Amino acid sequence: MEVTEVLNEGLKREYKIVVPAATLEQNLADKLVEVARTISIPGFRPGKVPVAHVKKMHGKNAMAEVVQQAIETATSQTLQERDLKPAYQPEINLTEDEKEINDIIDGKADLSYTIAFEVIPNIDVKDLSKAKIEKHVVEVEDAHIDEALENLSAQYKDYDEEDNGKKAKDGDRVTISFVGRVDGEEFEGGSATDVPLVIGSNSFIPGFEEQLIGQKKDAETVVKVDFPADYQVDTLAGKPAEFTVTVSQVCSPKDVAMDDEFAKKLGLESMEQLRETISGRIGEEYGQMTAAKLKRDILDLLDKEYQFELPTRLVDGEFDQIWKTLNEQMEKEDKTFADEDTTEDEAKAEYKKIAERRVRLGLVLGTIGEEAKVNITEQELEAALMDRARQFPGQEQQVFEFYKKNPDAMVELRGPIFETKVVEHVAGTIDMTEKKMSREDLMKVLEADDEEDSPTKKKPAKKAAKKAAKK
Repeated sequence: MEVTEVLNEGLKREYKIVVPAATLEQNLADKLVEVARTISIPGFRPGKVPVAHVKKMHGKNAMAEVVQQAIETATSQTLQERDLKPAYQPEINLTEDEKEINDIIDGKADLSYTIAFEVIPNIDVKDLSKAKIEKHVVEVEDAHIDEALENLSAQYKDYDEEDNGKKAKDGDRVTISFVGRVDGEEFEGGSATDVPLVIGSNSFIPGFEEQLIGQKKDAETVVKVDFPADYQVDTLAGKPAEFTVTVSQVCSPKDVAMDDEFAKKLGLESMEQLRETISGRIGEEYGQMTAAKLKRDILDLLDKEYQFELPTRLVDGEFDQIWKTLNEQMEKEDKTFADEDTTEDEAKAEYKKIAERRVRLGLVLGTIGEEAKVNITEQELEAALMDRARQFPGQEQQVFEFYKKNPDAMVELRGPIFETKVVEHVAGTIDMTEKKMSREDLMKVLEADDEEDSPTKKKPAKKAAKKAAKK
């Protein structure tokens, strides 16, 4: 095998590889001997088929397999001997001349091809022990527990049926039956019978529940609403609808006594234990908020600390995904760049920066994780798969089977786990101080970060593009 470096410019590499025809012929001979041992041909006993006969019948197909194997072997060997780490699968360029291809298959010519790719840049892991980051924390207060108890009591509220012709008001529970129509025609999923609905719970389409206020038992009314533009059923999104509604029951809420008996309804021994349980769960929630903010701040720090040349193909691929998502969102919302006083070129420039940040952080996290020997256990992967399955109630088994049969999908689950573990490793190496703040202030900070984290939440405008996604 002969290897010649054709291009070495920045991260770009290109090599010409030549595999001699004699090597291909020897590999073909070895393969034909192997085939002859197992092939079944009428007129010949198993394992006794002459190699020459096998070559006559299957030589071209066998040589095609030999050539493919030679390309894979030679390419892998070239990368290993030169300690090259491609940023993506090398692009293999073979001759397209039919005569040259036939000569290779017939064993009359050497196999000659080129591989082109970009290498992963060399990244020196930096000492961040002097870097300073604030860890935003929220303490669980009695007011938070009281608020959670109030919300909990609303979920377990009892209702008294009104028999005196009482008009329904906000907070009452009504039992309704309804038939929905769009353009005068009933639609799938638009009808139901004896459905309990708490007015003000926002369980139905916006504007639906308010029109039930003032209705009495056995009343029939027509509710007119518009389906939201982003409604999950495309055929209904944004369309006006009419629902013929019959009220069969109006119930008023009863006050809930927050005592030990209430706690026992929830499977706990006392109100004290209930408060402790709620406090623990709120603490976990605040901990997740703290971790989310810390992760964002560490990623921002890494983005500032590391600057290096990026593989063009990776950046372009990331940009294409972002741009596709953005255009789908714009089309769905019937938006244009002019709506936000910007141009397509300006928006592309902003999103190109987003793509570059994502690729840069991916390479940095990968390098840090490799040096720190961060690995993912089977238990962690199984836990992630369980979490994913829970997102599809009733389809858990199908989700498990899908991921078990698709290695690429399992890699998708590994990514977030690896990223989180590397961020935790970095957090343990920097100078960190705690900053206590209110729940409301931390939520505002996280909401601002969320607007920047995902291009699907961005508008294609100057003012929106300034909040570039920096995941």
